[in-house]
Parts: sequence; C-alpha cells; structure tokens
Amino acid sequence: MTNDEMIARAREVFDIEIEGLRRTRESLGESFTKAVELMLGCIRAEGIIVVTGVGKNLAVAEKMSAIFASTGTRSICLNPVQAMHGDLGMVAPRDVLVALSFSGESDEILRLIPAIRRHGLKVIGMTGKPRSTLAKMSDIHLEIPCGKEACPFGMAPTNSTTATMAMGDALAMVMLDALKFDVSSYAMNHPAGAIGRALVLKVTDIMRTGAKLAVVKPETTVMDSLMAMTKAQGGSAVVADAGGRLVGIFTDGDFRRMMADDAGAGADGLLKSPVGDHMTRSPMFVRDDVFASELLKVFEKKHIDDLPVCDASGRVVGLVDINDLPKMKVL
Repeated sequence: MTNDEMIARAREVFDIEIEGLRRTRESLGESFTKAVELMLGCIRAEGIIVVTGVGKNLAVAEKMSAIFASTGTRSICLNPVQAMHGDLGMVAPRDVLVALSFSGESDEILRLIPAIRRHGLKVIGMTGKPRSTLAKMSDIHLEIPCGKEACPFGMAPTNSTTATMAMGDALAMVMLDALKFDVSSYAMNHPAGAIGRALVLKVTDIMRTGAKLAVVKPETTVMDSLMAMTKAQGGSAVVADAGGRLVGIFTDGDFRRMMADDAGAGADGLLKSPVGDHMTRSPMFVRDDVFASELLKVFEKKHIDDLPVCDASGRVVGLVDINDLPKMKVL
C-alpha cells in the first residue's frame, strides 16, 4: 500500500464519518426535545441519567456519562451484564436509562430493559434502526441515521459510534444550557489539573501588582515609562489618569513602532515625548472578579501579551502578562 493510498483511505474514512454526522444532525427533531424534557425532569427530581451499552457502545456510554456528569447532568454508566448480577441496585424510579445499541438488537440490552422497567425507569433508546426491538421498547427513540460504517466489512463500529457520541454531546450541551450550568459550577466538578486551575483561580490570583506593575500617567515621558517597565521586569506600562483610571497601555511593541514610524524626529526627542502620544488608547482589559479561564479566551482571541486589570470603577489594580500563565500552570 503506497503512502498516497494510505492518505486516500484515511480521507475516505473522514468523509464517511463527516457525512454520518451531517445525516444525524439533520434528523434532530421532536424526539430529541422530548428526550431533553425527560432528562430535565429526571435531574430536577434529583434522579440520575443511567447510560448503558455493550461492546464498543459500552465505551461510548462511559464517555457520554462522563460528559453528562461533568456538565451538570448527574449520570452513571451501567454495564448491562453487571446490572443483571446486582448493579441494578444503583437505580431508582426517578432515574432515566439511555440505552445504546446501533442494531437495536443487542441481547444484553434487550434483557436489561424489562428489569429496568420493573424498577420504574423511563427508557431513551439510541439506535440506527427505528423498527428495531430496542426502538419499540423505548419510551423515546433517538435515531442515529449515519449510514454505512467506515469498516469495509460493515462490522467494526466506526461511523455509528462517532455519530452516537455526537448525539450524546448534543444532549449534554443542551442540558447544560437548560440547567444554567455556569463556569463556577464547572469548576466545582474539575478541581484538579490545568482545567481546574483555570476555573478556580481568579485574575486576582495571577495579576501583577505592586513593584511588578508599571503604572504611568499620560504626561510621563517615554524614557521614564521604559524605566518603569524595566524596574517592574515587564513588557508594558499601564497608562492611568490622575484618578487611577485606565486610559491606555504602552508596550515594547508600541515603542518599536514609535521608533520606526518617527525616526526623523530623533531618538532623543522621542524619548522625551509624553507616553500618551504613543500609547494604545482604550485597550482591552478585564475586571478583577473574572476567572482565569476568561483570561485564556481573551489572550487567544485578541492575540495580545499584556492585559490590564481594573476594578468596577475602571481603576487599574493589576496587569496579567501572558508569560505568567505557564508559571501558574494555567496554560
């Protein structure tokens, strides 16, 4: 098999799965909204969403349940074999079962449904076959009409598992919005690792203050502003008015552009000119009560290196330098 043939086959797999996702997306309708309403009722009644599957779909169920749980929809994954040997004790009538089986004919799942019914649970079935046994046994059926598998034998779950996971993600994100699950709630569920730090830490935990913060007035000379930046060991000086309110920022980049654009005025004259003539006016800033996760969004979207921090009155209270984020293990 040549390199070109390998790439062509890989692209074919991508094309098949992209088309499967498109078809599944277009199938969304009343059954999806009914599934969300059923799940919302379950969560509001302090129930849990129980997700089950067999074979490759058990791995999909584990992933789906994990996404639910981390984004505000309480959930567990139930192995259908273990369920029939005692694990059914984990469920209660207020819970909802989400059963995954692309064929809709998996023996382990079909044996589980009557037992689940005896425990009083409603069932959401997710299959690729609307006339399958599981579809008929479900209170709500979500079809996964993704088409053929990428496997040449039509055997290995590929396209079907991708589309099923996408349907689970769609349910989780709609539930997140409906439950008004916010970033502080997300932080409660992610206390460890880089995600946890970015969500738990606030800008006040990261920003530069005191001797590490260069704050100058608009009338301060460029030379004195550079000296303030050097003393603070930073790449920028925040420019504030007499009341301490943010009016601009002067960065290393501003200085280089100033020298390049106005070289004819002479370096000495430029260094003695007011920094207010060369600063970036009305710069992007953040409030002092935001989470570190919001900082990441600003840095990524605006492609800047320094971000002033202001209080509710617009007064400068700090500065976040993008180079400080890795030290805080936020990036």
